[in-house]
Amino acid sequence: MIKRLFFCLYVAGITCTSAIAQPSVEFASSDTALQNSFYRAKALALSYKGNPADPVGPWYEAALPSRQAFCIRDVSHQSIGAEILGMSAENKNMLTHFVSNISASKDWCTFWEMNKFGKPAPEDYRNDKEFWYNLNANFELVYACWRMYQWTGDKYYISSPVFKQFFTATLTSYITKWKLEADSLLKRPPYLNAPVPFNVKDYFHRCRGIPSYYEARDDIKIGIDLIAAIARAYKCSAAMESLWGNREKSEAYTRMSENYRQQIDEKWWDDSAQQYHTYYTNNSIFGNGEGATFLLWYDVLNDSSRIRKTIAQLVDTTLNVENRSYLSYQFARYGYADEAYRNILHLMHPATERREYPEVSFGVMEGIVQGVMGVSADAGSNRITTLYNYPFQHCASIDHLNILSAEVNLKHCKKESTLTNNGKKAVTWRAAFHGSHSLLLMNGKKVKAFLHTEIMGNQTSYTDIRLLPGKTATVAVP
Repeated sequence: MIKRLFFCLYVAGITCTSAIAQPSVEFASSDTALQNSFYRAKALALSYKGNPADPVGPWYEAALPSRQAFCIRDVSHQSIGAEILGMSAENKNMLTHFVSNISASKDWCTFWEMNKFGKPAPEDYRNDKEFWYNLNANFELVYACWRMYQWTGDKYYISSPVFKQFFTATLTSYITKWKLEADSLLKRPPYLNAPVPFNVKDYFHRCRGIPSYYEARDDIKIGIDLIAAIARAYKCSAAMESLWGNREKSEAYTRMSENYRQQIDEKWWDDSAQQYHTYYTNNSIFGNGEGATFLLWYDVLNDSSRIRKTIAQLVDTTLNVENRSYLSYQFARYGYADEAYRNILHLMHPATERREYPEVSFGVMEGIVQGVMGVSADAGSNRITTLYNYPFQHCASIDHLNILSAEVNLKHCKKESTLTNNGKKAVTWRAAFHGSHSLLLMNGKKVKAFLHTEIMGNQTSYTDIRLLPGKTATVAVP
C-alpha cells in the first residue's frame, strides 16, 4: 500500500518523502514527453521492489502484482531494467533461486513462479507432478543469465556451479525429456510427462509443459517462440563455451542453434500471408496467434525482408501490454526509432490499460536506455557501445548508469555524444553514429571511423576509445 501511495503521489506531482531507497539513475531530455515517460516508468518500477528482509531475500514483483511473486518469463525480461534501477541484488537472488530448483522429479523443470516467502507460488504449483510450466522457461533463463553477464560483467551468472549445472541439464536432459530435439519438434506427442491418471480439466495436468508462451489454445504441439528460445539458448551457450576455451563444444552448440533457426525459416514461413506461422497444433495444422514478438526478442531472423514484414505485422496488430513491453527496445535496435518512441509514450500514457503490469515499466526503462539511448555492453571486451536511436532533433542524457561494474554519464545531442567514466576501472567506449562517415571527431581531433552494416542494411560509423576512470570524452560527426 505504501509503495502504491508513493507512486500515486509522484505521478500527481506532489513533493513527498519516502522510505523507499531510490537508485540514482537520472534521465533528462529536451523532449518532455520522453522525459516524463522515463520518470513515470522509474517510479512505477521502483514501487515493485520487495522487502529484502522477506524470506525469499531481495526480490521485485515480476508477475501479477496481487501475487507478491516473480515468474521466469517476467524476471528474464525485467532484469536489464532492474539493473538500470540498481536492483542488482534482486536479480542475482531471483535468478539463483530459479536455477537452483531444477530437478529430475520435475522432469528438469524448475519453479515457474516463486513468491516472497521463498516458495513456489501456489497459483502455479501443487507438487512436483502437478504444476504450471511454459517450456520456454529453461531456455529463457539461459538467455537471461548471458545478458546479465554481458551487462554487468559479473561471471557469477555464467560460471557459478549452480548456474553451469542448470545450463547443462537444460541442453541435455530437459531437451530429451520433453522431446525438443530439432527433428522431433513437429512430431512430439501432446501432454508429455503428464500426471497419471491424467485429468485434462485440471490445468496443473494439461499445462505441465506448455510448448509456447501462447496460452490461448490447449492443442499446441509446438510454438515458434519455443523454437526461437531453444536456438537462442544454444547460441548463448556457444558463447559461454568459447569464453571458457571449449572450442569444439562451442562450435557444436553453434551448429545446433543454427539447426533450430533454419527450421523457423524453412518450415514456418507462410508465403501466401507473408508472415510466420506462430504455432503448430496436435492435429498438424499451422496457425497464427501471439509469438512473433519473440522472433525479435531472441534475434533469430536473418532475412531483413522477413524482419520488416514481421515488424509491420506487430505494428498493425493490437497487442496486450505484455507483448508491447518488449517492443520499444526491439523496434529501436532494428532501426525503427519512430515506432520505438511511439510505443514508449503509449505504454506510459495514463490512459493505457494495465500499464501497472510490472513488465511494462521495466520494459520502458529498457526501451529508453538500451533502445533510444542505444546503450549496450560486451563484457568479454569490457566495452560499452552507444548509438542514439532518437527520431527527432532533441538532446538527451542519462547519469549514474551502472554498467560493466562502472558508473557512467552519457549525453547525446544531434550528432555528438559525450561519455564520462565515473567508475574505478577503465572501459572501452564504442561511440557509434548512424550513417557512413570516413572520419569522426574525438575531443575535436579527426580520427578514422570504422563502418558496420547492420542486419537491416543500415550503416553505422564508430570509433573505440579507452576511457580511464574520471575521464570524459566527446565524439562527433564532423
